[in-house]
Amino acid sequence: MKLTVIGCGDAWGTAGRGHTCFRLDAAGRCVLVDFGASALVSWHGLGQNLVDVDAIVVSHLHGDHFGGLPFFLLQTQFETRRTRPLSIVGPPGLRERLDRAVEDFFPSVAERGWRFPCEISEVKPGGRASVAGLDLWTREVVHQSGSPATAIRLAGGGKTFAYSGDTEWTPALEPIADGADLFVVECYSGERPVPGHLNWPALRANLGRLRARRVAITHMGASALARADDMEAEGLTLLRDGLVLDV
Repeated sequence: MKLTVIGCGDAWGTAGRGHTCFRLDAAGRCVLVDFGASALVSWHGLGQNLVDVDAIVVSHLHGDHFGGLPFFLLQTQFETRRTRPLSIVGPPGLRERLDRAVEDFFPSVAERGWRFPCEISEVKPGGRASVAGLDLWTREVVHQSGSPATAIRLAGGGKTFAYSGDTEWTPALEPIADGADLFVVECYSGERPVPGHLNWPALRANLGRLRARRVAITHMGASALARADDMEAEGLTLLRDGLVLDV
């Protein structure tokens, strides 16, 4: 399993980082985790090919995590002219919010129908599903997004990738991280608590509970980026756009 960081920034694009999008390649399949509003620009900037994508898993329904999907679908429809199936999986409410976003951005386009089979599946927190040959498991976390926000765990080929999504500290992260080969966890703030997000003091205090083989940090705001040396001193990996990791 290989991870390519397409984007790992916060909602504001702090330090020029793109909105969240992670590419996982495993057993000849390509699964994306989140596809934020600026993800298509980052995707092309890194020389990636939309044809590669088999499925997309969405952690929660904020624009910096799923807002790029209308643009993904439009380019797939009209530019790459995809014909093979695409699977999009996310929390309850995904279908309605995505349909609304596509209609708001590109009125009447979806009424013509997609040229490729597009299956949208909603997985309740705590539920499991198979996504392009990987086993998906989700847990609800603490982040207000108009529908359940989730942490996710994807396993296949003897490897496991886990991701916190956006959240305050919650014990729900412990089973998601437990035994994962790589756990990607958000840390938006370097100091003060911010509702719906982790801050460095809270994350550092709970690192011992995250029993993953490797822990990496994403979604950093300016104050978190200022604590980068402290994070690396704890043995954490700091993600950056374009980074490639073996999981």
